[in-house]
Amino acid sequence: MKKLERSFYNRTAIEVAKGLLGKYLVHRVNGRELSGKIVETEAYMGPDDKAAHSCSNRRTKRTEVMFGPPGYAYVYLIYGMYSCMNIVASEVESPQAVLIRALEPVKGLEDMAKARYHKSLADCTKKELLGLTNGPGKLCRAMGITNRDSGEDLCRNRIFLLEGGMEPEFEMVTTTRINIDYAEEAIHFPYRFYINGNRYVSVRDRNYPFSG
Repeated sequence: MKKLERSFYNRTAIEVAKGLLGKYLVHRVNGRELSGKIVETEAYMGPDDKAAHSCSNRRTKRTEVMFGPPGYAYVYLIYGMYSCMNIVASEVESPQAVLIRALEPVKGLEDMAKARYHKSLADCTKKELLGLTNGPGKLCRAMGITNRDSGEDLCRNRIFLLEGGMEPEFEMVTTTRINIDYAEEAIHFPYRFYINGNRYVSVRDRNYPFSG
């Protein structure tokens, strides 16, 4: 599979968020390769989006990477303990990003199980297997991605993204984002996208028919 090039990310966060569905996130760590198919994303549109860390062009040491070129990782901590991985989109000085909300684990599941549950894959329950990477904090822990990876160039060879293979066509659901109650009118923006019918989606829209 071909690695995504810089030009893929040089679009609006909405376009990138939609385009990332079905692509593969890969992390090479400690001589091993972990990967998962992206099944859920959220777009954060920058200065005019009250849910974005860069709202009103707010610029801090943490968010500085969002103002740089596209195709870099923006990773931050929530609740002081869970990392969330975002991908910088759009042009320089246009601080947009895409949150990776859920993955379908593909490669390195044994390592993922040990990272998430401190036990072997064989000892995991069905519920634990489904919960391996079905949330932004969960997938980062399983994939070994932390806030220390913020600023990583995703066009290099350690953390990167790949085109999908001969994937079957899927139906994309467009709905509102999660856990942004502080964001006033932005809570209603339809900036979350996921593959309908995929078991690893974190939260399904109850108003949308589930296929699969």
